Amino acid sequence: MSEYRTRIVGAPNTLDHRVFIERDGQVISAFHDIPLFANDSKTILNFVVEIPRWTNAKMEISKEEAFNPIKQDVKKGKLRFVRNCFPHHGYIWNYGAFPQTWEDPTVMHPETRAKGDNDPVDVCEIGEQVGFTGQIKQVKVLGIMALLDEDIEDVERHLPGLIRATNEWFRIYKIPDGKPENQFAFGGEAKNKRYATEIIHETHEAWRRLIIGNIPAKTDKYELSVANLTVDTSPGRITADDSLYKSIPIDSRQSPAPIDPSIDKWFFISGTSNL
Repeated sequence: MSEYRTRIVGAPNTLDHRVFIERDGQVISAFHDIPLFANDSKTILNFVVEIPRWTNAKMEISKEEAFNPIKQDVKKGKLRFVRNCFPHHGYIWNYGAFPQTWEDPTVMHPETRAKGDNDPVDVCEIGEQVGFTGQIKQVKVLGIMALLDEDIEDVERHLPGLIRATNEWFRIYKIPDGKPENQFAFGGEAKNKRYATEIIHETHEAWRRLIIGNIPAKTDKYELSVANLTVDTSPGRITADDSLYKSIPIDSRQSPAPIDPSIDKWFFISGTSNL
């Protein structure tokens, strides 16, 4: 397997901070150049860690910027952090995305009756090790929130309470910012590994239509960078000699900038469970 490393630009907790992913010394797109499937049988998937477990900064793949570095999300000019909703601290798993997937905002899902959110598929990775931003991990699919079947029975047996905590986390994490509880599709019903795998394959095909130019990368409602080094049939493929590639900044990593102490505040949400 090729070796992945990170090229870090600037200081965490700043607007200019970026985490690029390198393979064999070349910057690649975190969105387009990392294969979704890590083995021939397509049972192991590559997962891009955006947010390490127990941290609060809302990091995400920048879909709009060339080569799609990971950056901290911004709202109204301010960096975004998730709050600590007791008993949870920050994100309770390694959180990130599957590369080479895309939830097409022009397509309505026949069951949820909702359109895609214009992002790669979100992933909660429940392995024992705390990851780091820009890490590429190999994972197996267990299901879609909330989960069913024997895979999930294994999770409950080895990590009791985690499934319930995950459901609760997504339900309440926006409440400290004055927003209502999140609602789940399927009436909160769990969906199993087979269903999850079907969704992943569907979003992989949506990404393929996007990257080969069958879906415009720019419309009135969304704009995406399709610059890549590896997708043969893509109009966005360039080489390392291209001026766009040469404009990628060099590694200039710095120590994290201080954050507002309020980020560490605990919020006690009525009706949450004690785990």
